[in-house]
Amino acid sequence: MSQHILTNADLATFAGEHVPYGLVEDGALALDGDRIAWVGKGEDLPAHYANWTREDLGGRLVTPALIDCHTHVVFGGDRAREFEMRLEGATYEEVARAGGGIVSTVRATRAASEEELLAAALPRVDALIAEGVSTLEIKSGYGLDLETELRMLRTARKIGDVRPVKVRTSFLGAHAVPPEYKDRPDAYLHDICLPALEAAHAEGLVDAVDGFCEGIAFSPEQIARVFDKANQLGLPVKLHAEQLSNLGGTALAASYGALSADHLEYLDETGVKALAESNGVAVLLPGAFYTLRETQLPPVDLLRRHQVPIALATDCNPGSSPLASLLLTMNMACTLFRLTPEEALAGVTREAARALGLEDRGTLEEGMRADLAVWNVRHPAELSYRIGFNSLEKRIFGGCQ
Repeated sequence: MSQHILTNADLATFAGEHVPYGLVEDGALALDGDRIAWVGKGEDLPAHYANWTREDLGGRLVTPALIDCHTHVVFGGDRAREFEMRLEGATYEEVARAGGGIVSTVRATRAASEEELLAAALPRVDALIAEGVSTLEIKSGYGLDLETELRMLRTARKIGDVRPVKVRTSFLGAHAVPPEYKDRPDAYLHDICLPALEAAHAEGLVDAVDGFCEGIAFSPEQIARVFDKANQLGLPVKLHAEQLSNLGGTALAASYGALSADHLEYLDETGVKALAESNGVAVLLPGAFYTLRETQLPPVDLLRRHQVPIALATDCNPGSSPLASLLLTMNMACTLFRLTPEEALAGVTREAARALGLEDRGTLEEGMRADLAVWNVRHPAELSYRIGFNSLEKRIFGGCQ
């Protein structure tokens, strides 16, 4: 088992409430296998680490490795032509009539084999890893039939086998109503969604259960049916909520003890309070806000006032957020949502870990997993400040470089 010391580094630990970023200047980290054994000022390094291998980081910044806690990276096809049509003036309805929208992604995903889905997803995953991501959430939801939902989840699990990244899966069968069940959402939930969830759980493919609570998707009452099944199976829940309107999805999710509620542009104070009381995380997705050219900002000040943890994610998907850069996500969150650089970095480390229910990562503390990112920067704010520039020196995954 490898035992080594990283020295001469500034550490954004996110451990400690009184120092911005939990910053430790001129710090050192002792890594014992895949765990952090010690963290602190270099001058305070205990003597019993004297014989461990040392690596001088030359004053670089070390943060927890990044965590993308909301993605749809497994899908078939693309929607570039749809993007072009919208820019040419086509309405959503015109795009849909031309075969675009989620229906086109469902069609392409159903037609793709597991091997084809994996080959398409890996370049997106590799782009995230290259920016220091060590943990990745991946949703189903573009199959909307039992066979394809399972195929998507198997592909997501496979990504964690063929790449050095931790994958957490979310079953998102309640993403949309497929064409064959048009205007029959309850029948779809009964016939397809809930049986697919049971099958996926039986195969060990599900870490959490998600849904899309909107007028164009599923009502709170319908989402409650999905969450009741999740509870029966002992699975945590999360929810796409308040993206386009306020149906009370966040409060519903909070009543089930959801890990997170995501999007949240139309969230009101009642929903914020419910999320605060349930210790849930607000996951903001600036890529979708940007791509859809939304104008309704998420209630960041209310989230701060009620001390709701704020996480960030790419929402990488083929339609509303074709974004595979968590660094750009951080910049967008600061520029569009007015998060501080400290909030943004916390949002892709400590708070993103909370949004996935992972207690062993996201901060630099003793006993935490040794997933680290080493950056060629002098101050943590640079990670949010730069646009289209990757300053990653190296990523350490489970203590391995």
